[in-house]
Amino acid sequence: MDDEDVNELESLYKLHGPAVLEYLRRLVGSDAEDLLHETFVRAAQYRGRVSAASSARAWLFGVARHVAISSLRRRRRSQPLMDQWAAAEQSEDPRLEVMRAAIERLPALQREALELRLRNELSYEEIAMTLEVPLGTVRSRLHAAVRQLRKSLCSEMDRKGSE
Repeated sequence: MDDEDVNELESLYKLHGPAVLEYLRRLVGSDAEDLLHETFVRAAQYRGRVSAASSARAWLFGVARHVAISSLRRRRRSQPLMDQWAAAEQSEDPRLEVMRAAIERLPALQREALELRLRNELSYEEIAMTLEVPLGTVRSRLHAAVRQLRKSLCSEMDRKGSE
């Protein structure tokens, strides 16, 4: 690896490392730093792919996702990802708890697309690259997630209003 490659990798780390680390923390918890390191080791190994990607950020999130999934499989965790999020993000605001509960009830694929959009602020195109699905699939998952959240939150508001 030459100096130019090292500089490019350092630049990617400075620019996207914190967001990728936060994403990994939400996915796997305490092993996130190790998995971030593994993500950037893979970026170094496949630096040609990073350069060829239309979005280096989305490519890194995709690598991080695969690294996290492999780690979770190795550990054979049974705890759903949303349980980890809820534990990591305790809040005093009851509205946020209602929203988290509604998000937790979403199907896993919708939850994942929603998280990448809202938490990581990835574009639809970047989410498609990260999840390795067509752009239309991302749009339909996000649309369905928002529709389901509206339905859940409206029924929760109606239920609380009638108490």
